[in-house]
Amino acid sequence: MKLQKRMSGDQYIEHVSQQKRHVYENIRNETSEATRNHLDDLTRGTMIGKLEEGRIVTSVAAEFGINKSVVSRAWKAFQTTCTAVRKVGGVRPRTTTAGDDRYTILQVSRFTVARRLHKGGLFARRPERCLPLKVGHRRHRLQWCREHKNWTTDQWSCVLFTDESRFRTRSDSQRVLIWREIGTRFYPSSIKERHRYGGPRVLVWGAIILNGQTELHIFDRGSVIGDRYCEEVLLPHVRLFRGAIGPDYIFMDDNARPHRTLAVEELLECEDITRMDWPAYSPDLNPIEHVWDALGRRIAARLHHPENTQQLKQMLIEEWALLPQEMLH
Repeated sequence: MKLQKRMSGDQYIEHVSQQKRHVYENIRNETSEATRNHLDDLTRGTMIGKLEEGRIVTSVAAEFGINKSVVSRAWKAFQTTCTAVRKVGGVRPRTTTAGDDRYTILQVSRFTVARRLHKGGLFARRPERCLPLKVGHRRHRLQWCREHKNWTTDQWSCVLFTDESRFRTRSDSQRVLIWREIGTRFYPSSIKERHRYGGPRVLVWGAIILNGQTELHIFDRGSVIGDRYCEEVLLPHVRLFRGAIGPDYIFMDDNARPHRTLAVEELLECEDITRMDWPAYSPDLNPIEHVWDALGRRIAARLHHPENTQQLKQMLIEEWALLPQEMLH
């Protein structure tokens, strides 16, 4: 009433009309929002049909009494999906039942889980390591295997398999297993100290042949280049087997850079030594890899581990000489 007294009659009527229009606008917006949320497929199809006839979005929205943004979204959805039917729901259906959910939240120990996995044939193991082979590597490996799959024992007995390997003064702890009681994991008696980088290393060269082996050669410090490979390996070791086996003798080494220098090629040709064609990235095809693994295990199984490189060298020479011959068959 106070507001009415301060206004003239026409002003008061205009003020009331504005308030009514504001209320009606809010009601229409709410109705439009509800209509948008519950727009049926028939209405959507009719709107899209009118838009395809060339009508503009504003005109269609006014005809149906809804917000033009609703019509615009429906038109964009039709252009993307080519259908006027609105996809209902966007939530994936549940993949577990109520019983599954109750079972999932049960409090069980990791030992119970491990037993169930073991019963199902699953066991925790370290993944096997392998080299990253490209298509060309795989093709050459397969070709090599096919070329040699029918070789006889007599043919293989003439092949000298060679390789280099590195050993550390501190053994790989993964080779050693211990028996301990539950709860004693961090007891001093259950811990094996290991430096991060494994300690000093020793580089060795060795070769095996059916029922035989060369002496183990230990490289002193420094890089192994082609000339050194010739002087310390080929001349004192590989050449001797050439004379013992005869013309059928075949020398195998990998494709390491020092093995493929011009000096090495000339020496092999001069000594009439046949070299086996070897596919790249194929250490697993070389049987001496198993010998290196056995040699490392024998060093790790010793009662006293090497404290320096000199002790490690002596142990390697001793264990190499004690390798059982059946391992070289």
